[in-house]
Amino acid sequence: MTPITSLKNPLIQQIKKLHFNKYRQQLGLFVAEGMRTITTMTDNGYKPEHVFFTEETADYQSFFTDSKCLLVPDHIMGTISSSKSPSGILAIFPIPKKPQVKDLSSGSVLAQISDPGNMGTLIRTTAAMGLKTVVCIESVDPWNPKVIQASAGTIAAVNIFQIDWQTLIQYKGDLTLSALVVSGGESPEVMPKNTLIVIGNEATGIPDKWIAKCDQRITLSMPGKTESLNAAVAGAIALYLLVQA
Repeated sequence: MTPITSLKNPLIQQIKKLHFNKYRQQLGLFVAEGMRTITTMTDNGYKPEHVFFTEETADYQSFFTDSKCLLVPDHIMGTISSSKSPSGILAIFPIPKKPQVKDLSSGSVLAQISDPGNMGTLIRTTAAMGLKTVVCIESVDPWNPKVIQASAGTIAAVNIFQIDWQTLIQYKGDLTLSALVVSGGESPEVMPKNTLIVIGNEATGIPDKWIAKCDQRITLSMPGKTESLNAAVAGAIALYLLVQA
């Protein structure tokens, strides 16, 4: 395993840049951390270009025989990691080729979701329900390290569509767009199987002009009379009800 001991190493400098969307797009790469996250991605066909270990985690290199493995000291791992408590294993993956809009299928539309944790959780829930489509519209970058961590690597099990609202409307075909709204919508039990659930911004919800273009509105009943649910929680419940329909 090749050791790297300098923070000035070009590869280390490149990884630090991957914490920013601009450079992820320029370089076509993203960062994943932790053994579970990385192996979930490799199990779904993703192949890391490089995998970094510390002395404490070096024994895990045997799981990555097809990737270049590198050994770094703890202080360098702390520099390239986005975690406050680095796991000691970090991998660099190529961003996959964008799927074609003709391949849209049932799943979730993340409309202006701004929190990486919420996005990662919704991606993970979509994957857990056996659905293959996640559409990201004006949302946080799905290849953000915090999104990858929150998804626990399950982002590799779905197709990520980064498109605008008009493109979704143009190419959704016979898919039903079901807008998840706080009140005034139908029961989610009426959703057809062939549905994309639209989940809106944590604070402002789905823009009214987008709701107007949806085929139906759905509302989760809240017997406890709370004002609303967290976007990720509401989306997860709706996704579960969709696959049970």
